[in-house]
Amino acid sequence: MPIEANRRFTVRALHEDVRQEHALQGGSFEDAALLFFGTWSPALDADGEITVMVTDCETGHRQCLRVDVRSGAIAACD
Repeated sequence: MPIEANRRFTVRALHEDVRQEHALQGGSFEDAALLFFGTWSPALDADGEITVMVTDCETGHRQCLRVDVRSGAIAACD
């Protein structure tokens, strides 16, 4: 099932030295996090996860998410 790309987000990996944000379209914060990993392949932490900050460009709302790249599971940061 295709992801509905109707919102604009910026995403950045929090554990990388470079704090570059990437703009992309997605249907949700979780979609944006997965699209980020699939497009930019940031370095993984020791647990095989990435931690990202996702910002909705329209509302400014932000969510910190952890993505397990092996399983695709997404959870809010602690």
